[in-house]
Amino acid sequence: MFEFTPRPAAAHHAQEPPVDTDVLDSPAWSALTGKHARFAEGDEFAKRYSDEVSPFVGVVSWDEPRIWASLIDLFGYAADVSLSHFAGELPEGWTETRRGDGVQLIASDRVAGRPFDEAVELGDDDVEEMLAIVARNQPGPFRPRTHQLGRYVGVRREGRLVAMAGERLHPHGFTEISAVSVDEDVRRQGLASALTLDVAYAIRQRGDVPFLHASAANTGALAAYERLGFRLRRTVTFLQARTPEGAA
Repeated sequence: MFEFTPRPAAAHHAQEPPVDTDVLDSPAWSALTGKHARFAEGDEFAKRYSDEVSPFVGVVSWDEPRIWASLIDLFGYAADVSLSHFAGELPEGWTETRRGDGVQLIASDRVAGRPFDEAVELGDDDVEEMLAIVARNQPGPFRPRTHQLGRYVGVRREGRLVAMAGERLHPHGFTEISAVSVDEDVRRQGLASALTLDVAYAIRQRGDVPFLHASAANTGALAAYERLGFRLRRTVTFLQARTPEGAA
């Protein structure tokens, strides 16, 4: 059983790969200033994905006071903003609307992955079904163009998409596994693990290291990821906040 033990945000594990893992402290910023720059909107302090791609935001540093004005420029006033990986105090005028505890997991060396024969590549023609399976299973945010962030694969049974997994954030040297979804009527058949390992295999083939995020409350999924060889790197905060109502 996965034992979730809260650790300081900077705590690193000995089994992490011999690459710079600091980018995982702000993975959206690394992705939006690197491999995902084509999706980025913003300035030198804060960037966001295009609205149809992802709700995630990246900032140069949470210690930089100018990011808050940049976020208002990006989203406007009285707007909801996703502030993942932020655990400080909001500035005056900002309002916390939702908070969740999460974990960031990183693949150990034994997560080499392997192709899954039943997996099929998903793309533009599958968007409606991808949105539907995410709506049924709620693995996290998924928008009409999220599939453009990386490779997505799924399993079809009798023509229906019943399982899916894919790639989301691409910080330097890493790729995030995300949108792992399995419909209730085909669970306990190993599909989530098989698709996760298929995605991990493709990531390793490119020379990147797989990682992922999950809710700290989802102990079943965390135990499954531990069995596959993922290890806790750090705790994270999933924070939803509202920008000020108007200019002071």
